[in-house]
Amino acid sequence: MKEKTSNQYSSEIRERAIRMVREHQGEYPSEWAAIQSISAKFGCTAETLRRWLRQTQPTTSTVKAMSGSEVERIKALERENRELRQANEILRKAPAYFCAGGARPPVQVMKAFIDDHREGYGVEPICKVLPIAPSTYYLHAARKANPELRSARAKQDDILNQQIRRVWDENFQNYGARKVWNQLKREGWVVARCTVERLMKNLGLKGVRRGKTIKTTISDADAECPLDRVNRQFSAERPNALWVADFTYVKTRQDFVYVAFVIDVFARYIVGWKVSSSAHTDFVLDALEQALHDRKPQRDGGLIHHSDRGVQYVSIRYTERLSEAGVEASVGSVGDSYDNALAETINGLYKTELIHKQSWKNREAVELATLTWVDWFNHRRLLGPIGNIPPAEAEAMYYQQLSEPAKAA
Repeated sequence: MKEKTSNQYSSEIRERAIRMVREHQGEYPSEWAAIQSISAKFGCTAETLRRWLRQTQPTTSTVKAMSGSEVERIKALERENRELRQANEILRKAPAYFCAGGARPPVQVMKAFIDDHREGYGVEPICKVLPIAPSTYYLHAARKANPELRSARAKQDDILNQQIRRVWDENFQNYGARKVWNQLKREGWVVARCTVERLMKNLGLKGVRRGKTIKTTISDADAECPLDRVNRQFSAERPNALWVADFTYVKTRQDFVYVAFVIDVFARYIVGWKVSSSAHTDFVLDALEQALHDRKPQRDGGLIHHSDRGVQYVSIRYTERLSEAGVEASVGSVGDSYDNALAETINGLYKTELIHKQSWKNREAVELATLTWVDWFNHRRLLGPIGNIPPAEAEAMYYQQLSEPAKAA
């Protein structure tokens, strides 16, 4: 095999290889080790890269011709470059310690970071990068070496930490600061409630909280409901034969928002959706209107619309709109998710694939993300029940099969 010559490499490749050797030489045992490693990645021989380096290095006469101020400036720049590289390394390692510290990491966490990395970087360089004074750390180190130098408050905190954790564990880890404080008082401990709150926060202990329960399916026992025409058979031989509808909720930083879907059962295609700040009939009706507008089902064409017994879906306005469009209504039983299992499945996928991955600021953020997810779900997500193809492709194949006999005729 014929070896490549240096003429086969562009000037940009040469300059990049030379620059990388000089920038990363300190990360290798020697200059030659750096040349061997980097040359292999550029596809040239180590000797070729070494020759490029020698050709670009300043000659002895050029170095001698430099004035004393230029030499000092170069040395200062090299020193500054080393310090910046070290600071970058410190900042790359710090997030593993400070991810939960907020804008300013807790002092105790910064002290622990310095304890673990002082041998590699030194105390002062780390303190220069982190918002902590060297004197603060040195006092911590002295007290760590000699516990008798610790303050009376620190010694008292150690005792209280043990008692707080004991009370918290003994009560099935349910107690918050108020109940822990009351229990300590019952046992004769004289301690302020704010002290208990501070120590529990430092220990990462929290009491249990009751979540806000959101019930999406609210049925009206007196409302007349259509029959169940699906009987849990969620399959269809063609598009626009069976739609299922349901809605779910999403917790945002402002409040709960509600998301309604209308799904065509044939290929699980989401034909209508709506995000709303309220769970009134209008919001599920908007999702239905989108489905009717986009799909334009034939009147009395055998389309069945199936939902649960939520008051939104059995309301007069909703059922009248279905009747006006020539769509036959179907409703499952009360409190039985299996009677609307396919819609529940889509809701679950939506929550798992999008909602549970992050926290949401407000309704607008959920709406935009839902738009993106629905487009991906319909056109790019592979679904096993329809042959590991996207819903849009499954419907396109169906209509293509219908057109082929017509063309043949």
